[in-house]
Amino acid sequence: MKSDKVLVVIPAYNESENIEKVLKEIKKDINYADILVINDCSKDNTKEIVEKNGVKCITNIFNMRYAWAVQVGIKYARDNGYDYVIQMDADGQHIASEAEKLYKEAKNSESDIVIGSRYLVDTGYPCPFFRRVGTKFFVGIIKLFTGKKIADPLSGFQCLNRDVIEYYAGCGNYPEFPDANLVIEMLLKGYKITEVPVKMRLRETGESMHGGIWKPIKYMITQFYICIVMVIKYAGKRRTK
Repeated sequence: MKSDKVLVVIPAYNESENIEKVLKEIKKDINYADILVINDCSKDNTKEIVEKNGVKCITNIFNMRYAWAVQVGIKYARDNGYDYVIQMDADGQHIASEAEKLYKEAKNSESDIVIGSRYLVDTGYPCPFFRRVGTKFFVGIIKLFTGKKIADPLSGFQCLNRDVIEYYAGCGNYPEFPDANLVIEMLLKGYKITEVPVKMRLRETGESMHGGIWKPIKYMITQFYICIVMVIKYAGKRRTK
């Protein structure tokens, strides 16, 4: 029986203080998966650390930002025949041993997308205030527009199957913030999304792309606008599998 080809895609920008620990955990806990780091034009020595650890690294010639760096990795997965992509962050928040749950759920339930959720059960995750408010808001938006409750729509810890890899890789308008808006789009298009409870950590060092006060506010406004656009665009155009 053919074994699945699984690729862990990790976008990284100035993560020299975290990336080595992340790579070592992945090699130890999900050693059947290949690893690809998308170095998004880091100004530190992220690239050198990745290569020192014997991991494939694609370096963007300019800073594309998180979402489009992820899409670079997904395109690589499509072009190299991978069956599943596991998306992980480079800051250490996503725990490699928990990724096994996402992959198994994708296999057993034949889900197109499996989201690692901090909120299906109480895992003791110390959710920052703005993220807690944003999560509750977008849980309601998704439920209103699709009828499905997704407990952690802002989680970037996900496993994608081949159908989603193909779709995301060919998406010419892949969103800047691929969170609740992309969940809505994929649900309205008929893709199957499930969640599994996972443990996560807060980043120990470095700066989050949603840090500060104004970035989260801008993020929520942008997400709400795009969610409305997704509903208008895809309502009544469900994909048949």
